[in-house]
Amino acid sequence: MNISLQNVNNVSAVLTVQIEKADYQAQVDKSLKTLRQRVNMPGFRKGMVPAGLIKKQYGVSVLIEEVDKLLQEKVGEYIRDNKVNMLGAPLPKENNVNFESDENFEFSFDLALAPEFNVELSNDDTVDYYDIDVTDEMVDQQVKMYTQRTGKYDKVDEYQENDMLKGLLAELDENGNTKEGGVQVEGAVMMPTYMKNDDQKAIFNGVKTNTVLVFNPSVAFDNNEAELASLLKLQKEEVAAHSGNFSFQVEEITRMVPGELNQELFDQVLGEGKASNEEEFRAQIKATIAEQFVADSDYKFLIDVRNYLVGKIGKLEFADDLMKRIMLENNKEKGEEFVAEHYDKSIEELTWHLIKEKLVAANEIKVEQSDITDMAKNATRAQFAQYGMINVPEELLENYSKEMLKKRESVEALVNRVVEAKLSEVLKGQVTLNHKAVSAEEFNKMFQ
Repeated sequence: MNISLQNVNNVSAVLTVQIEKADYQAQVDKSLKTLRQRVNMPGFRKGMVPAGLIKKQYGVSVLIEEVDKLLQEKVGEYIRDNKVNMLGAPLPKENNVNFESDENFEFSFDLALAPEFNVELSNDDTVDYYDIDVTDEMVDQQVKMYTQRTGKYDKVDEYQENDMLKGLLAELDENGNTKEGGVQVEGAVMMPTYMKNDDQKAIFNGVKTNTVLVFNPSVAFDNNEAELASLLKLQKEEVAAHSGNFSFQVEEITRMVPGELNQELFDQVLGEGKASNEEEFRAQIKATIAEQFVADSDYKFLIDVRNYLVGKIGKLEFADDLMKRIMLENNKEKGEEFVAEHYDKSIEELTWHLIKEKLVAANEIKVEQSDITDMAKNATRAQFAQYGMINVPEELLENYSKEMLKKRESVEALVNRVVEAKLSEVLKGQVTLNHKAVSAEEFNKMFQ
């Protein structure tokens, strides 16, 4: 067997494989012998079909199969051993091969090669880094969420904003009387705070239990079919027929009273002994929010590094015809229109992938199993943090992360996150960071 590689230009090559009879014959004979032992053919006992008959009937198909196996094995081996920096898979050329008459075969493949380029970063390179400000308002909101979780619901006599009302809801006729056969809902529950119309919302200000008031649900909720259907206990298509006034007899007013900022709450949220007073508690909450923002800032930093390097390196050369063939091969069901529409974007992503690979190699970034496990725990911890759960037991993190690691796509995503986290940390130490203080709102607008 002979394999040779001939460069067509800087980004494409032709791989030629010459296979002789001696390369495949032993394996073909072995496969035919195995097939003879298994095949059932009328007129012959199992395993006693003449070898010549087996060869005549199955010889060509076995030959094709064994040559294909040999071809895949040796081409892959050649590419690995010679470190051919190939993009995608080898693309078979139109090979003039006759398996019925030939004994020696020649196969050729088009290869798309990765472009050659250099990528370096130093303190001469300046990249923006956004420091997101943690405001007192953010801390207040987080603390409020914790106190609400430990709060209680009290029955009160007079309505205030955010209170919940419960009572008898009855449809009125044009004269303001209870409508005969109209909608009536016992135990109807409302929170006027969420009404869309301010005038209707104002009707409930200061209302007391056992008071009867009149309002228009359709106006109050801006004709939102889902909200009205829920309140009036109707189907969505029925609410339009009940757009007039309703009376509401207030039977019960419920108010959520936040929990106290005490040691029990501090320990519950942060863990035992992490804070002993409100000042320390708020400081810990602020630090937690800041830590979450660092991950966001690092993510944006890597995006900016990407844009900076793509601009610095310039447009890379690719074997466009071959790359489009590869893309079409991977998206056969979507067709050429899909390739034409998405090709430029795929090349942008490929360019960054190649740049990132060089940076990872140059900085000797490696991913260990412990890194993947830690990232799974951090991802789980971040998910809980979104719901205000900071002090998550280690056992719970272990169980959730193990579930993530059972799915291949999750593991691949975690590996990528580990690589990007390590790369971001390394690059922050190589370039000059142009720190910019921004609010969370300003930062979020950068992604719109």
